[in-house]
Amino acid sequence: MSLPQKVQGQILTPRGWVRGSLVFDERVQAITADADVENAADAESLHYILPGFVDLHVHGAGGKDTMEAGDAVEIIARKHAKHGTTSMLATTMTAPLSDLELALKAIRPLVDKRSSGSARILGVHLEGPYINPGKLGAQPDFAHTGSLEQVRHLDAIAPIRLITVAPEMDGHLQLVRELTAIGMQVQIGHTLGTYEEGKAALENGATGFTHLYNAMSRLDHRAPGMVGAALAHAQFSEIIPDLLHVHPGAIKAAMRAIPHLYCVTDSTAASGMPDGQYMLGRQVVHKCLGGCVLKMARWQAAH
Repeated sequence: MSLPQKVQGQILTPRGWVRGSLVFDERVQAITADADVENAADAESLHYILPGFVDLHVHGAGGKDTMEAGDAVEIIARKHAKHGTTSMLATTMTAPLSDLELALKAIRPLVDKRSSGSARILGVHLEGPYINPGKLGAQPDFAHTGSLEQVRHLDAIAPIRLITVAPEMDGHLQLVRELTAIGMQVQIGHTLGTYEEGKAALENGATGFTHLYNAMSRLDHRAPGMVGAALAHAQFSEIIPDLLHVHPGAIKAAMRAIPHLYCVTDSTAASGMPDGQYMLGRQVVHKCLGGCVLKMARWQAAH
């Protein structure tokens, strides 16, 4: 048991901001208003004290990618912890089954392991391969239709907490039903589906959307697409708030429409690294001026 410590600043609580003091050891022990802090002349000079971030979409950091074996995910978790993330889902890329198996075997020993200075690995976000090959985004071209049997096989290697599916693919609406029936969280993503197909997926158990606006059919006033389905019906959705992936106005629209909109980094091996060349699954990405781009000029998060 560590000795209690005290920090002061602007503290984010469930009831809003408090200017004061926070006492903690392994857990928060007390939050109190503090006259000295409340009366600080320069509020902007105060530290911001926030709960740890939970990032449900992490591909990499520190030059390492989750699809690597060995200690890659440990390095990624430590890098994210330095920037305030305390829990994360190790997120895979669309890849051959053998690559996914190798990645999950490396992730499994780390799930729920508590290490000082490291973000906790909650499990796996399986982003692909059950996506639309016509809307890969930055995913490699290994997309294919999925089956409950294959998902169970992968889940037996490392626990899958979240899975991204394109519901318009053959058999995938049934797959959404089957996955949610066994307690898996399903998000809609990398999809060319219609508004109606998105609405049907939500009605059949899908819980939300993967990186809203990106790699999905766009909103048009006569064909609302997946973006329209999300804005009209979703309770939950990811969004990447780096201002490269999504315009600030589109973020504000999503905040008004979706009750539980949450931020993800969708981070790559380039996160926290200088400009240069890095791996994203089997692909090479180039980081420059805060963004990452593939050879075919598809943007990815850098941070």
